[in-house]
Amino acid sequence: MYKIFMLIALPALAIGWIAYALWERKMREEEKKLPKQESQRLTKTKSEVSDWAKKMASYRPPKRKKFGDEESQDQQQDNPNKQE
Repeated sequence: MYKIFMLIALPALAIGWIAYALWERKMREEEKKLPKQESQRLTKTKSEVSDWAKKMASYRPPKRKKFGDEESQDQQQDNPNKQE
């Protein structure tokens, strides 16, 4: 009785494991074809970076005063009566 059980159970078990391995392989291949799901945190970070980049693209630096102009204006403010 034991021999009959083993002659049936072992091949059935082997066939089951082979079928499971093939199914797992098929599932992994299908998952590779699908696009990767983005997390909510990643989506939020991407939008924040995009907003920052747009803000930096429209940024205009303040106008700089020339070196000589700044000194002469300071001297005129200190001594308005003095002629240069």
